[in-house]
Amino acid sequence: MHSANPIGVFDSGVGGLSVLREIHKLLPHENLLYVADSAHAPYGDKSKEYILERSTTIVDFFVSHHVKTVVVACNTATGAAVKEIRPTISQTIIAMEPAIKPASERTQTGVIGVLATSRTLSSNNFQILFARFADQVKIITQACPGLVEQVEHGDLNSDKTRALVAQYIQPLVSQHVDFIVLGCTHYPFLAPLIQELVGSSIAVIDSGAAIARELKSRLDRAGILAEPHHAGTVKFWSSDESGTAKQVISQLWGGDVDVNILPERVLA
Repeated sequence: MHSANPIGVFDSGVGGLSVLREIHKLLPHENLLYVADSAHAPYGDKSKEYILERSTTIVDFFVSHHVKTVVVACNTATGAAVKEIRPTISQTIIAMEPAIKPASERTQTGVIGVLATSRTLSSNNFQILFARFADQVKIITQACPGLVEQVEHGDLNSDKTRALVAQYIQPLVSQHVDFIVLGCTHYPFLAPLIQELVGSSIAVIDSGAAIARELKSRLDRAGILAEPHHAGTVKFWSSDESGTAKQVISQLWGGDVDVNILPERVLA
């Protein structure tokens, strides 16, 4: 694998852009390919078989573009598909893990909260992670139906979004959490709103920066970090043919970007 080969990053939709921006910030010389599978979002209410099929199709797309690493910037896809896909490709796969470990290490109240999709919370991966720390801290989990859809529409601060966020954080606040872990890559785009509603005494954290650091470490150990004189590129694809993908991705990325529609073999 050559150092100039790109890195593939994907999510059920636009949420993985929160991870992509951390990767781009830490590794500005890398060529990045991003796939937002927005036509099939949210993954959180889909079956494991469906998520595995979509994830496999997107990873195959990345392999056809000769990526050197795949980042699954989706907690739901991590739980449903990574174990099955890893043995099928030669590339390293970097997967998500909610930031329960750092929250558990830093909590003062001994109580932390986790916001995530129902599928993530019920996944074997999450149950194993939960069990690792449940004897050290009290972990309050909260499924958040509807939040992914709000972010998919670029709706980060409307009355509806604010009402949903307030509804989901109330059980955590009432049990005196001092950390809220964002267990879905869509949710960091709602972090300013969440922080506003919970106040400064509660920290809101996600895994994006940690994933970027892990990616850099893996590439460095393999000797395939991009050359530092190389200016990295970022290319975007979406399965959403409605025309909203460009608008929402540009909004969340923070600048006007071109968004390609995935080829027919990947859309279905």
